[in-house]
Amino acid sequence: MNSVHALIIDDNANNLGVLAELLSIEGVNYTKVQDPRKLDAALKPLSKVDVVFLDLEMPGINGYEVLDQLKADARFNGVPVVAYTVHVSEINQARNFGFDSFLGKPLDPDRFPDQIRRILNGESVWEFS
Repeated sequence: MNSVHALIIDDNANNLGVLAELLSIEGVNYTKVQDPRKLDAALKPLSKVDVVFLDLEMPGINGYEVLDQLKADARFNGVPVVAYTVHVSEINQARNFGFDSFLGKPLDPDRFPDQIRRILNGESVWEFS
């Protein structure tokens, strides 16, 4: 999966680090964005993004607002956007809002390899611990 590139948008440094480590183990390259208000600047050097992991609760702008921005950007047509959050009660709201998948935090390192493969193969994955 070395040619796969993920975009991680999460205000929590620990969560960014955990997901980055799990992606690295799977051979997935990534770009981390801790401040979603700086998303445009982070996207400029990227030639492609294959999957987006998007936290729902962030200061200043929430994940639903960021999803709207991504959907308005032609570069993200067909790119799966995964809601990943501790707020697992938002699973139905995330589905209705247009997320492609949902993973609850904390991510399960034993289940993550299968989850990322399924997501990258175009399958919707709606799971939480």
